[in-house]
Amino acid sequence: MRYDFCVVGGGIVGLATARELLMRQRGASLLLLEKEPELARHQTGHNSGVIHAGVYYAPGSLKARLCREGHRDTKEYCNARGIPIEICGKLIVAVSDLEVRRLADLLKRCRANEIETEEISAAALRDLEPHIAGQAALLVPSTAIVDYRRVALALAEDIRRLGGEIRMNAEVKRIVERDSVVDIYLAEELQVQASQLVACAGLQSDRLARAAGLKVDLRIVPFRGEYFRLPKDKSSLVRHLIYPVPDPELPFLGVHLTRTIGGDITVGPNAVLGLAREGYGHFSISMRDTTEILKFPGFWRVLQSHWRSALTELRGSLFRSRYLQECQRYCPELMLADLLPSRAGIRAQAVLRDGTLVHDFLLSDTPRSVHVLNAPSPAATAALPIARMIAARALRDKATDAGQN
Repeated sequence: MRYDFCVVGGGIVGLATARELLMRQRGASLLLLEKEPELARHQTGHNSGVIHAGVYYAPGSLKARLCREGHRDTKEYCNARGIPIEICGKLIVAVSDLEVRRLADLLKRCRANEIETEEISAAALRDLEPHIAGQAALLVPSTAIVDYRRVALALAEDIRRLGGEIRMNAEVKRIVERDSVVDIYLAEELQVQASQLVACAGLQSDRLARAAGLKVDLRIVPFRGEYFRLPKDKSSLVRHLIYPVPDPELPFLGVHLTRTIGGDITVGPNAVLGLAREGYGHFSISMRDTTEILKFPGFWRVLQSHWRSALTELRGSLFRSRYLQECQRYCPELMLADLLPSRAGIRAQAVLRDGTLVHDFLLSDTPRSVHVLNAPSPAATAALPIARMIAARALRDKATDAGQN
């Protein structure tokens, strides 16, 4: 039960990291532990399936660079593995004078991030998307869609082919790091030992870090993203992904129309405070998760800063008519009957004690472990370059790690 590497977490970041470690250390022994009965059960299997170009991220930030690299790498990986992708492009649509001004700022950011974009007039927008109304838009032609669960399963195949082992239904309860080894305790006190541990636990990342004895002054606050889907007779309503212009004061992008690789169009997501980290039902609640949220000072500071938007999101969650109003701003012909039930997702939002929302990737190291404390969107897009960064830190590859930070 002794391994060179143990990776905790069977989402796309954990899988990509395990694959990267085995590619760098050929012949090494590696065990990936996943607490669920299947891989990609949570954020990876519930996201929108977009291969992002990196429009929204500050130039020079880790997010911007990793997203740009991941955009390229994900497409190349999918093509090599025969995983279908569709390069459909994204339109960011402005519906007011204020949003037109914000669109100009986004264009500057895209150019600084070396992302191909095209300014679209109202008339050109009508030609491109007859069912979409707006004063102007930005076209990002390279944005694509994919099924990230298929990507995750392909990464799992790579891990096994490279000699790694994947164990399901294996929840980590406690981690003890010693001078020469890390002891990983599972349910019923089953024990695994590894020379190096990498924790990519997503919605449970802060808890796993605390279980390893790290002093992390943050909490994961879950936000449920609720989606609807359009009926089949409207599956050709748009040819591009249709996004609103985001409000820079708010942490989320707003409700958008997203084509899926399966041929549907989804509407969403909103961002409603979740009362269960892994509860996808409309009224899911976990007493443990709720208690932790309410006891954490950072949550109340976030609420103090964003209570208006929190109320708006809650109304949209409780009343489909309010949700519809957000969609009708740029797609006025949508009707209430068009919003059919679809699955929700949970976003793991790291919040600091002072109420700061952590927007970038956040890692924490010890001599024998690397903990991924925050891997927000575009983590699925950027999983392959994130894995290179994590592997470099786990292997103490100073030259490679310096190039990633």
